[in-house]
Amino acid sequence: MVKHVILWTLKEEFRNDEIKAGIKNGLEGLKGKIPGLIDIRVNIDPLESSNCDVMLDSCFANEEALKAYAVHPVHVDIANTKVRPYTASRVCMDYID
Repeated sequence: MVKHVILWTLKEEFRNDEIKAGIKNGLEGLKGKIPGLIDIRVNIDPLESSNCDVMLDSCFANEEALKAYAVHPVHVDIANTKVRPYTASRVCMDYID
């Protein structure tokens, strides 16, 4: 299995519950719609000690499934409408679990 973890910091003007909920609902709604996507969870409630706003924790069958997810039209639509417009920075780590 391949883990795909992303940490986002939102733009200051978009650090609110509505934007975070939209990101969470959009990304978690991808489960069952993209081949090879085993699990996807989004955390929007970081502790005060955190230095990011949103975390994506997802699992894929293999590296090929992760690559297909990156360009899948349903994922790209969610990324372009629910995530990218609101984020200031993104950090990603992919690894074999």
